[in-house]
Amino acid sequence: MERGKFISVEGIEGVGKSTNIDVVVRRIEAAGHKVLTTREPGGTPFAEDIREILMNRNDEPIPEIAEVLLMFAARSFNVNNVIVPALEAGKWVVCDRFTDSSRAYQSGGRGIPMETIDTVADWVHGDTWPDVTILLDAPVEVGMERAGKRSAPDRFEQERHDFFQRVRECYLQIAAREPDRFVVIDTTRDIEEVSSDVANLIDEILRG
Repeated sequence: MERGKFISVEGIEGVGKSTNIDVVVRRIEAAGHKVLTTREPGGTPFAEDIREILMNRNDEPIPEIAEVLLMFAARSFNVNNVIVPALEAGKWVVCDRFTDSSRAYQSGGRGIPMETIDTVADWVHGDTWPDVTILLDAPVEVGMERAGKRSAPDRFEQERHDFFQRVRECYLQIAAREPDRFVVIDTTRDIEEVSSDVANLIDEILRG
C-alpha cells in the first residue's frame, strides 16, 4: 500500500490554523483520500493529558527544559500511536503543529538551543517529518488581536509581545532554511483569498 502524505500546519496564535486545516482536509477528501487529523500537543489520550498540563496549569512554574520534554513526550505518543500507523495504512495525516512549533516556541521564544530541540526530535521521531509544512504567517499584532477575540488565553497566549515576535521570526527563518518543505502563506488578507491559496497548494500536492 502506498504510504500517505504528512502535512503540518504551523503559525503563531490568531493566524487561522483551524479554518485552513478544514480547507486542507476537505480538499484531500474530495480527491478520494482518507484523512486523519491530529494536533500537538495532543492527539492521543495520554498526549491530551500532557496538553492539559502544558496549556492550562498555572499552579506551578514549568521549567523551560521540562516544557521541551513534555512537548516531545506528547509527540512520541502521537507519532507512534497515531501518525505513523495512519501513514502506513495509506491515510493522509494533517497535524495542527509538529516539531517546528517546538523549534519556534521553545527555541525561538524560550531560548533553548536549536541543537537541543533537533537532537530530541531525532531521538523521538527520527525521519518522520511532514512532507509539506504550511506556515500561516501574520504580524504579531494581527495574530494577537484575532486571538484575543476567542476564548480565555491559555498559558502560551499569556506571553508578551516580544515572545511571539521571536517565535514568528524563528518560524520564518526555519522556512527560509527549508524551502522544499515549507510554504509560507500571508494570512493578513481576506479569509477567502487565504483559503483559496491553501486549496490551490493542496491541489498542487495532489497532482504530485
